[in-house]
Amino acid sequence: MNRIALIRIYRIVYMAIKFYTQAMLFQRRYRGNWNPLVEEKWEKLVTKQAKNYKILALKLGGLMIKLGQFLSTRADIMPPTFLQELEGLTDRVPSVSRKKIVSVLEKDWNSPYSSFLTDLSDAAVASASIGEVYKGVLKDGTEVAVKVQRPGTDRILRADFQAMRIVVWMLKTFTPLSKQIDFRQLYREMTETIGAELNFLQELQSGRSFSDRFKETEGVRFPIYFDDLSTRRVLVMEWIEGARITDLAFIEKHNLDRHAIAERLFILFLEQVLNGGQFHADPHGGNILLKPDGTIVLIDFGMTGTISKSDAQAVLRIAEGIVFQNYDQVLDALEELRFLLPNADRDLLADTIARLVAAYQSNELMQMDSFVVERLLRDIQDIVRTQPVQLPAEFAFFGRATSIFIGVLHVLDPAIDLLALARPRILEWAASQKEGKRIIGKEDVLRWAINATGPLRVLPQKIINYLEEPERMRHYLENRDGRQREHQRDLQSRMFAGIFTILSFTGISMAVWFSHEAFMWVSSIFFVGSLWVYRSIK
Repeated sequence: MNRIALIRIYRIVYMAIKFYTQAMLFQRRYRGNWNPLVEEKWEKLVTKQAKNYKILALKLGGLMIKLGQFLSTRADIMPPTFLQELEGLTDRVPSVSRKKIVSVLEKDWNSPYSSFLTDLSDAAVASASIGEVYKGVLKDGTEVAVKVQRPGTDRILRADFQAMRIVVWMLKTFTPLSKQIDFRQLYREMTETIGAELNFLQELQSGRSFSDRFKETEGVRFPIYFDDLSTRRVLVMEWIEGARITDLAFIEKHNLDRHAIAERLFILFLEQVLNGGQFHADPHGGNILLKPDGTIVLIDFGMTGTISKSDAQAVLRIAEGIVFQNYDQVLDALEELRFLLPNADRDLLADTIARLVAAYQSNELMQMDSFVVERLLRDIQDIVRTQPVQLPAEFAFFGRATSIFIGVLHVLDPAIDLLALARPRILEWAASQKEGKRIIGKEDVLRWAINATGPLRVLPQKIINYLEEPERMRHYLENRDGRQREHQRDLQSRMFAGIFTILSFTGISMAVWFSHEAFMWVSSIFFVGSLWVYRSIK
């Protein structure tokens, strides 16, 4: 039943309407009475919603699992308890019968699979919502991994994307999230990135592109692909024996240096960012293998993203600003990357960045009993929600990839210092960029002169900040609480108009479905009126 398009669309859209309505009713009920007890009830509601989402995602598979993985990294729009519940949502589903997989193989190869393979494993060695991987042996004895698209995947994803189009329209029309997120561009990015996984020839080209870019990188390799056997639904590549890079028992057994592996992996990811171009958008432990000699193997390039050269330059300026404690430069680069809108409170954001960096450098982030750090991490989400901060759609999957990748690094080396690792590579890369230019611009010289004197330049201000810390913290908390109250009032005042709009839209849909013309006209009048009221409330 879950494979029927209309049923999938109904279940996905119904869940979205249910979650949003529950949230609005809760906000309305406790308007002006938000206290620790109410906060606890809110946490329970959100946790229950996340569990329901996870159950449905595991039942439906397809886009729902990938969307859940994406949402689990969106701290800017999702509550913490929702994020925690979705952590660990993996794209693992029961495999289909071998007979169906063989039928796809033979249809795409236009001949029996035995014409090319002397052996094909009896069961899948890996199974996900889009493809399954079998181990095979070519006629010449070469062991290969054969990735085959699950039958019916095209139809399932088309239905899921149709459901998401409806949900995105609702979010864009009825929620204040449209002020922070360009839902139309986000949907386009989602369809392009996830939809690309349906074309295995595109994955082949991406894998080969990564192999060419990093062929000189020591201790890193990529699988060899077989063009003559690969099609849109079948991908044949070299079989490489290796363990998941997060398999600590394997690392210990072969006496490998976890810190060295983590450092090499970090530099590999950093190169993808600093030099622009494609980046691996799904770098979890299962897509990064480790050979007994410590060689890192990257596989599965079905989901990749792209960073432009200009955006890579802006990322560099952010890194420079953090390294040299020039947070105005960080904010300027964030504006250039379209993360930060012009009317943001720059002083508040700069202060937050400085606090976070200071806490990281002093290792206070690992001391969970620290009141100051706990409050900082809790308030960052509030600042992101209340300030005009947005996530450009083209960075959505980059943020997800970064979050997954950092998780892998901390499994390998819990004490890893990312800033210490990044600093020399960033400076080296920036120097190489300058050497590649015949003329160094005055702006570059000025920026580097300012940055180089950063520690001395900010010392007097650090002393002043230390003396003014209690008063500044008081103002900071007052401003934060005021923004929260204002945000709640806006949300609550639009609640009833939104509910009537949703109900009237549902009435129109039912009237069309049952061909009830009179009910359709009445519902349409209510829909237009409630929508006008909703949009007129600021």
